[in-house]
Amino acid sequence: MSEQPGAVRAVGPLSYTLEFEKPIAKMEQEIQRLEASQAESGRDYSDIIKNIREQLQSAIEKAYGQLTAWENVLVARHPRRPLLRDYIRMLCKDFCELHGDRLFADDRAVVCGFARMAELRIMLIGHHKGRDTHEKLETNFGCAHPEGYRKALRAAKLAAKFRVPIVCLVDTPGAYPGIEAEERGIASAIANNLLEFSRLPTPIVACIIGEGGSGGALGIAVADQVAVMEHAYYSVISPEGCSAILFKSADSAPRAAEALRLTPRDLKQLGLIDAIVEEPLGGAHRDPQAAAASVEAWVGRALRDLRRLKIETLLRRRYERLRNIGSFVTSAGPAARPKPATVRAKRAPAATREAAAVPS
Repeated sequence: MSEQPGAVRAVGPLSYTLEFEKPIAKMEQEIQRLEASQAESGRDYSDIIKNIREQLQSAIEKAYGQLTAWENVLVARHPRRPLLRDYIRMLCKDFCELHGDRLFADDRAVVCGFARMAELRIMLIGHHKGRDTHEKLETNFGCAHPEGYRKALRAAKLAAKFRVPIVCLVDTPGAYPGIEAEERGIASAIANNLLEFSRLPTPIVACIIGEGGSGGALGIAVADQVAVMEHAYYSVISPEGCSAILFKSADSAPRAAEALRLTPRDLKQLGLIDAIVEEPLGGAHRDPQAAAASVEAWVGRALRDLRRLKIETLLRRRYERLRNIGSFVTSAGPAARPKPATVRAKRAPAATREAAAVPS
C-alpha cells in the first residue's frame, strides 16, 4: 500500500514518549546509534545490538503488561495512535463517503460511507479526531455536534434499507458540549440514535479504537457486538472530568481512572463489552498495520456470526443485550431483574369504589 499524506506509520524511536516509555525509548535510541556507528565505521556491534534488543523486548513486555488504568488512558490518546481515516486507508476498499445530515451541516468529526472490509460490503461509521492542527480544528478534536449524530443515523438507516451490515469505529473524548451544540439539540440527537440503532434490521458491530467518551461514544455504539481495543478505554466520563467533580481538582485523574473501571479487562468483567481486540506489543502506535489486521479479523468474525441469524432473532438478542446492561447483585444469589410495571391498574372492588364516592 502506498504512503499517503498524513498517514500514520510504524516508527522506531517514538517522536512522542509517555513517561513510562522513557526507558524503552532510551534503549531504542541506543540501538539506532549503534547501527549508525556500525554503518559508518564498519565495526561489528551485532552482539551488543542483539543483547539490547532482548532487553528492549523484555522492557516493553513488562511495561505494557502492568499498565495502570491511567496509563492505559494515555496510550489510548497517544498522538501516533491510528485514527479512523488511517483504518479506512489500511482496511477499506471502494470507500464512498456520505456527507451531511440533510438538516444543518456536514460534521467532519463523524465519517460515514459504504466500503468493503474483511471481504464484506459494509456501512462504516466512526469518529475522526484529526492528525495535524488543521485537521484537528476541522474535526473539532473528534467531538461531534448534533449534525454528526444525525448524519450517522441517516447513513445507518440507508444501510438497513439495503440490509448492509454496519461497522462503527468509536474514538471520541465525548460529544461537543458547547452552547451551539445544545441549541441544536445534542442530547436529543444522541438519544434518538440510541433508540433507532437499537431497532435497525441489520447487523451492527462497534469497536472502540481509542477513546470511548460517554454519550459521545454511545451515540454510534449501540450494537449487536461491542469490542474495545486492548489499550483503548470506554467510560461514562473522562478521568479528568470525574476528578474535577469528585475531588475538586483534575490532579487526581489517575485515582479517578482506577475508580471508573474503564479498561477493557474491567469492561469485559462487567459484561459491558463482548470482546477485547488484541494490539501489537507496545500498542497500536508501534505497529498500525498489525493493529488494523486485528480489528479487521474481529469485524469479519463478528459479522459472519451475526449474518447467520434471522432478523427477528438478531433484534431480540440486541434487545436482551441492552436490557442486561447494568444488572447487579446485592447478595450471593443471581441478579434479579425487576418485573415490568403493568400498564393498567387492577380494578378496585365495588365496595371500595362506593366508599370512595361518598363525600367526607
